[in-house]
Amino acid sequence: MKQPYFYTEKKKERAVLVGVHEKSVKIDRTKEYLDELEALTTSAGAETVGRLTQNLDYPNPRTFIGEGKLQELVEMVNAYNADLIIFDDELSPSQIRNIEKEFKEIKIIDRSMLILDIFSKNAKTAQARTQVELAQNQYLLPRLTKMWTHLSKQKGGIGMKGPGETEIETDRRVIRENITKLKYRLEEIEKQNKVQRQNRNDKARVALVGYTNVGKSTIMNLLSKSDVLAENKLFATLDSTVRKVVFEDPDIEGAHVPVLLSDTVGFIRKLPTLLIESFKSTLAEVVEADVLLHVVDVSNPEFENQMELVKQTLYDIGAKDKPMLLVFNKIDTYIENNPDTLLTEFENSWLSKEHNPVVFISAVKKSNIDQLKSSIARMVKKSFN
Repeated sequence: MKQPYFYTEKKKERAVLVGVHEKSVKIDRTKEYLDELEALTTSAGAETVGRLTQNLDYPNPRTFIGEGKLQELVEMVNAYNADLIIFDDELSPSQIRNIEKEFKEIKIIDRSMLILDIFSKNAKTAQARTQVELAQNQYLLPRLTKMWTHLSKQKGGIGMKGPGETEIETDRRVIRENITKLKYRLEEIEKQNKVQRQNRNDKARVALVGYTNVGKSTIMNLLSKSDVLAENKLFATLDSTVRKVVFEDPDIEGAHVPVLLSDTVGFIRKLPTLLIESFKSTLAEVVEADVLLHVVDVSNPEFENQMELVKQTLYDIGAKDKPMLLVFNKIDTYIENNPDTLLTEFENSWLSKEHNPVVFISAVKKSNIDQLKSSIARMVKKSFN
């Protein structure tokens, strides 16, 4: 007699995405924001079944969207049998409470909580797990609403990891105690990491930075001949990975330029401030680097906005004045998508407008990698004494 098959694969949560199109922002930009939110939703393991947007001067302070749109959202959630609503901006505690009144067993989360959930899934080391847990507790503290109690009886899912799983942890006193303990634990881990970094001071340090999912890990693998995880997902890796790499000196035959190359967490629009704060110790690899490789996915229509966001984040963490090599990745895909554009004209336009050195590559097709290596070696020789 044949044994019956049992399907144990967990059913994906069905999500409706909600955004506000502010009149000061182009409609294409709002669509790009929701596309990114959908990519985040996919990375978190859910399925997007619908989108809802509203044209407003600014989000409604009470319910994010207007009362009429809120009722439209209720109908959409019922029609699509959704069990999760994700808002593309951080919701205030009062907004969460007011929105929850319209939905009984539907989870209400915002972009920040979604990113925290993805970080929680992908944190592998003790440092990363502690950093994410600290950010989760800090986020949860002012937002202790009914969602943390009635949903704790369910089987988890997106937004339910970490400090929101049990009812007892919704006590503010307990959460404050957790925050104190986690900060102390992070300080101890950072002391150990600082000693390790000091022991590497005899070698130049080069850090890969960039918007999330631009190909940093693929470039890391190419340059270091290692096997850093390189998935087509947002925030597939969180922990800084450091590899020793030896480049040939492009100016002196037979000479070599040894460096310590590190891959760091990607940046993203509206990255929760709590995460930036708690991940500062991980970003120390960037702050203390001698040279930064700013990797850009030039095939993305929003690559210039992504570049500006990365530069702003570097400014925020105190790394804006570092020597930088701008690495335009996926140039092959850019040309495929823009057949009327001459590559030489495109390259020359960026070479003329950028104050930093620029190199154009395709990490997947391994094109122009030798020029990238030579550029890195020259910058290291110039910057590291």
